[in-house]
Amino acid sequence: MYRRKLSLLASAGIAALVLVSTPARAQLLGTASDFAVLGATPNVTNTGASVVSGNVGVWPAASITGFPPGIIVPGTGFLHMGDVIAQQAQTDTTAAYLNLAGLVSAPILPALGGQILTPGVYNAGAANLTGTLTINGPGLYVIQATSLTTASGPGASIVSLIGGATACDIWWQIGSSAAIGTFSAMQGNILALTSITIGTSASLQGRALARNGTVTLDTNNITACSGGTAPGYIVPAAAPIPPAVNVPIPTLSEWAMILLAALMAVAGFAAMRRNRS
Repeated sequence: MYRRKLSLLASAGIAALVLVSTPARAQLLGTASDFAVLGATPNVTNTGASVVSGNVGVWPAASITGFPPGIIVPGTGFLHMGDVIAQQAQTDTTAAYLNLAGLVSAPILPALGGQILTPGVYNAGAANLTGTLTINGPGLYVIQATSLTTASGPGASIVSLIGGATACDIWWQIGSSAAIGTFSAMQGNILALTSITIGTSASLQGRALARNGTVTLDTNNITACSGGTAPGYIVPAAAPIPPAVNVPIPTLSEWAMILLAALMAVAGFAAMRRNRS
């Protein structure tokens, strides 16, 4: 009976630890993870037969045009035009954007074509993609850039995933706008400060989330990604250790030391006299 009680207490302790630890890994996108496309102002526009899996929304504007002919795959999302759901998604997008922008990064060449990246946080400056950017291996990828432009044309710009890399682990934090060229094959979540333009017949496995501008579509295939090594999560940075404070240690002068030694000698002599008597 005693061992059984110990076992139950241990199980309860482990469960409590899991419950306490879980909130520390807060979902990066929050409610915005339900959106494949999210714009701000003046609208979200579509031309042609775009196919979107996930919500399409806008806030604070309330205008979405081009659906139809564009369609949202049934069961994956809805249109949210200036409503509280889109508003909360914009709030969560802003929080995620600031989280990504605040990460310490390593510089890479702005010409992304031909590069092979392994998990990490990178800064590409004014990034441009012509050719293939290879994302190699499972783990988190953050690419910070002041802007993002990809080349147009069949096969002109491709983000290729190998070695277990997944689209939902890729985060593009763009300090202005992103211009995705025609026929581009993009992977990852694009969070732009201003606007996102996706050219004719380009595809995106991920999300197009614009904080302050519009998202423009043209006969695109956009699928809100799912899965990943740690989908939608950023591990918070450890709190900095405060610098040590040098506290001066009190010292005695030379005469004070002599006086102290004399007093200790007198006290010792008096103690010896008491013991002999």
